[in-house]
Amino acid sequence: MCGIVGAVSRRDVVPILIDGLKRLEYRGYDSAGIAIVSNGELRRVRSVGRVAQLEAEARAQQVSGPLGIAHTRWATHGVPHIRNAHPHQSLDGIAVVHNGIIENHEALRLKLQQQGYVFESETDTEVIAHLVHSCYARHRDLARAVREAIAQLEGAYAIAVVCAQVPDRMLAARRGSPLLLGLGDGEYFLASDAAALISETRKMLYLEEGDVVELTLEGYLITDADGHPASRAPHISELSAETAELGPYAHYMQKEIAEQPRALADTVEKVLALGFVPELFGQNGAETLASIDSVMLVACGTSYHAAMVARYWIEQIARVPCWAEVASEYRYRDAVHDPATLIVTISQSGETADTLAALKHAQACGHRHSLAVCNVPESALTRHSTLTFLTRAGMEIGVASTKAFTTQLVALFAFAVTLAKLKGRLSPAAETEYLDALRRIPNKVQHVLNLEPQLQLWADRFASKRHALFLGRGVHYPIALEGSLKLKEISYIHAEAYPAGELKHGPLALVDAEMPVVAVAPNDALLEKLKSNLQEVKARGGELYVLADNDSQFTSEEGIHVIRMPDHEGILSPVVHVVPLQLLAYHAACRKGTDVDKPRNLAKSVTVE
Repeated sequence: MCGIVGAVSRRDVVPILIDGLKRLEYRGYDSAGIAIVSNGELRRVRSVGRVAQLEAEARAQQVSGPLGIAHTRWATHGVPHIRNAHPHQSLDGIAVVHNGIIENHEALRLKLQQQGYVFESETDTEVIAHLVHSCYARHRDLARAVREAIAQLEGAYAIAVVCAQVPDRMLAARRGSPLLLGLGDGEYFLASDAAALISETRKMLYLEEGDVVELTLEGYLITDADGHPASRAPHISELSAETAELGPYAHYMQKEIAEQPRALADTVEKVLALGFVPELFGQNGAETLASIDSVMLVACGTSYHAAMVARYWIEQIARVPCWAEVASEYRYRDAVHDPATLIVTISQSGETADTLAALKHAQACGHRHSLAVCNVPESALTRHSTLTFLTRAGMEIGVASTKAFTTQLVALFAFAVTLAKLKGRLSPAAETEYLDALRRIPNKVQHVLNLEPQLQLWADRFASKRHALFLGRGVHYPIALEGSLKLKEISYIHAEAYPAGELKHGPLALVDAEMPVVAVAPNDALLEKLKSNLQEVKARGGELYVLADNDSQFTSEEGIHVIRMPDHEGILSPVVHVVPLQLLAYHAACRKGTDVDKPRNLAKSVTVE
């Protein structure tokens, strides 16, 4: 959601900025723009639509220069229109790009209008540009002006500021939204996501909450929230330019579905090598996990579905009370807090605004212990948590999460088993069985990927439908939820998911010949009950699509379409059964011709509330 790129160099930075924006396209956006300072002049180019259009317009206008900022915008305040596209500009050639939301922008806008400033957009960001100028006009010191301006802002922001009258430097600041520096050879870069800079440098440092940084060709100066000089340790990013290449695939989502066997193998590699030991989660893993008496899982979207699965595992295996919370709801609920509860946050990016805010809320309410399950080692979520488990899914670009979800599942399974072992509730035989299950899971997923032609035939039928229903029972109910989410977010087919036992309590009223019903039907203890639920669908003329294990007693017949999965994978069955639902959604979207990797109205990393 929105992306920032900046560069200070002795060479033309326009190609750097455009390349960075292209690498951030996966985050979701509806407009883009750049502002370049050259020879004491600010030149700005903005466009609605894809970055390729911005690139063409910048080339046509022959824009070039050694210092500049760029942005992809996902509309919040104001419709997608060129007047609302970033960068926003004020007097004296001051330009600003901004991620986040300024909550007091209306009051600031009124104050600035009273001072004579004229607004061209409906955005909260233009307030920042004029506010910086109003401060700069008093003392002609850009760094001081930025600090004075952000002191008046309420809400979340990551900003970058340039000024035509100060052509050798850039200012940036962050609070509540991610921002990092890229360190080059005699040049410096700025971005909201490491992916934007991997073609220029892998040496990066992450700004902390409240930091302000001043960039010049000579170097950078960081000051903390109190205005004191601060040092931030550089990191070598694990990303590489190759990880962002599409290769032979039609879409990133297709590539990422296919990468799941390798991503799963990489994620469980350390578990298989060390066993279920608390050190998997950090230096203080043993001490922390031994002291907790319950677990609260907090996440959004697909990650919340992973949390719902993990709740079953933690209670079943570790016998520890556990519940899952939607992050955006938890922080506003007047909950009863127990400091001995472990807060487990789950996020692909580690920058999800609601999840980060929920963690900070929990910590403010006395929760001392937290575990982040995340795919990005340098993220804000990992930096603010006491324990961490890094999934090794690799870079995920498609907005609809696939490999990040399945690697979250195996990470959470490893956590559940480790907790059981620490609590003395894991037998040696069970430990061996669980390790074997993790060892098998990449091959089982590969087996499911080989079923893709059958799922393409299902997708042919789904593409013309307007609605769909997904059913599951027990630990597979969250998998049904995930399947329905995938279908709706990329194919725009309305889909709902229910526990199969809830059919007769309302959803059965929707079932007719035009409502396809997808059933996740593993050969587990609830299979016979699920079969009874499916008979209710068949009796009312519904069309059933059943994902059955190889050893389940399901047969295809009129109105019932069955795909046979591998033999039942036991407790890790949810990891296996979600993959065909990903493929079904993907191919249905392809049949409909939607933008699979960048579905409308959605962003990859939701960094605003």
